[in-house]
Amino acid sequence: VTIEKIYGGVTARKGEQLTPFDVRRIKGREAKAAIAARAAQFVHDNDTVFLDSGTTTLHVLDNLSALHNVTIVTHSLQAMMAALPYQNLNIISLPGQLYRKTSSFTGLDVIRFLKTYNISVAFMGASAFSIEHGVSNSSPLEYEIKMTAMQRAEKSVLLLDSEKFGRTALLTYAQIADFDAIVTERMPAPEYERACREAGTELIIAELPTHAPDGGEG
Repeated sequence: VTIEKIYGGVTARKGEQLTPFDVRRIKGREAKAAIAARAAQFVHDNDTVFLDSGTTTLHVLDNLSALHNVTIVTHSLQAMMAALPYQNLNIISLPGQLYRKTSSFTGLDVIRFLKTYNISVAFMGASAFSIEHGVSNSSPLEYEIKMTAMQRAEKSVLLLDSEKFGRTALLTYAQIADFDAIVTERMPAPEYERACREAGTELIIAELPTHAPDGGEG
């Protein structure tokens, strides 16, 4: 809950609430796939990649089949299962207790094991992103996991659909300057473009697929 100043006092303003994984997964699938496809260009042969538990980061796996010897480090149960068919991907599962709302493993063991790995690139998700409160998420159980992953990574890339701009969730885990790049599917408001430029963070707009008009091919 965020405290908002109003005339004559203050009021509690509700932040973004954590929605179950299966519900988030089907929302905005096309945009998420485009964002992930563009973000996957940061991965090269022999890289070690951290995949956050978000529904957008999950799509990164669909774009790594041409690479060789890529290691996936993740606490996401869905990412582990999605990576299984790809023989070129080595999977390192972080241990912990399964949290069903995020379909991910949480707890001190996740953090302890994560601290031992050197990460080439961390693909991060978020519940919300605002100029005032930075990049935030709704799960206290994943707060330290996210920060630890970014600390261990040479590069950190935020995958964020445009609906999450201008919103605030329960816990801020990073600021704009903490990311090497932010990938979204639509140009955000000018203040976000300016904030990224001032922070030295690359703002990348993923190209959405074009649909042929009725009666056309494709």
